[in-house]
Amino acid sequence: MNTKIDLKTFGHDIVYVKPVLVADLPADVQSEVGDLEELFAVHNAAGEQLALVANRKLAFHLARQNKMQPVTVH
Repeated sequence: MNTKIDLKTFGHDIVYVKPVLVADLPADVQSEVGDLEELFAVHNAAGEQLALVANRKLAFHLARQNKMQPVTVH
């Protein structure tokens, strides 16, 4: 099986969801979070942060709503 794959498009619609400790965020972001201790960041395949949301369920919903496939980063 020698099928050519265009690696430029591989992972184009995948986003990565990972937990982020609020304590590790800049002070201006921390001041807007309230009493949450953990948020979830959504990143594209290039590593750019696309969103920062309150919980994992919301991160996955946001990704799917934008026609992307979310996967969890451990």
